[in-house]
Amino acid sequence: MLPLAKMAEAVLSTACGREKTALSRRFAAQWQGARDTGALPPIGHAHPPLRPARPDKPDLLDPRDVPRRRTGTQAGRIALLHAVAHIELNAVDLHWDIIARFTETPMPAGFYDDWVKAADEESKHFNLMADCLEAMGSQYGALPAHAGMWRAAEDTAQDLMGRLAVVPMVLEARGLDVTPGMISIFERATDDACAAQAAEALRIIYAEEVHHVAYGSKWFHFLCGRHELDPKEAFHSLVQRYFHGALKPPFNEEKRAEAGLPPDFYWPLAH
Repeated sequence: MLPLAKMAEAVLSTACGREKTALSRRFAAQWQGARDTGALPPIGHAHPPLRPARPDKPDLLDPRDVPRRRTGTQAGRIALLHAVAHIELNAVDLHWDIIARFTETPMPAGFYDDWVKAADEESKHFNLMADCLEAMGSQYGALPAHAGMWRAAEDTAQDLMGRLAVVPMVLEARGLDVTPGMISIFERATDDACAAQAAEALRIIYAEEVHHVAYGSKWFHFLCGRHELDPKEAFHSLVQRYFHGALKPPFNEEKRAEAGLPPDFYWPLAH
């Protein structure tokens, strides 16, 4: 069994979405199987690429150049699912990257348990979206996608607390805000034979993303305790340093609270 950091490096170096997620899920099962016996496999060290391997398609565009499509049409709903698939594939890499990149920071075994589980779930989420796209006559890579998804990882490549603040506690928390609306879009599309499949897939994603935000909050608070920092003040400082954009309401305050994000963390940063 490879050290965990080497597993992460291998996932990050795999370009094809289906192959990347298959490898991710296989490694996650190996890790969990070992942990279930009471063992702690070696974490090791790795040299992850600054940017993960990516397939030739989709074409990656500046966010301003990604076409916007109306979700009242099947083409628009395909575009929405394609965007979610792209987010989920990036999330697979983000969770393996946090494992590989910060091995010099001593962390409890539970840190690795959480991010391996999150990476496994994101791999499942990508495949759910890819399956929906294929059922609708499309596929991941058929449309252009957002080129800025990895910027948060690059900006926080030397700062574990910054990574936790910006990726799970800002970007993934945003998913909690917008996913209920996406589910409603597919629930209303009663003329689309694939809409029920997409709605169910999004419900699974919505339920599991709460845990990923919670992992971010848990380990952010852990590191604040280690360094005797006020979590709210540290969060505000790191988001202002690394997040290039505004936190935009409406916020899903119920799910954010369930994930350990109280309103006084994000409302002061809202525009």
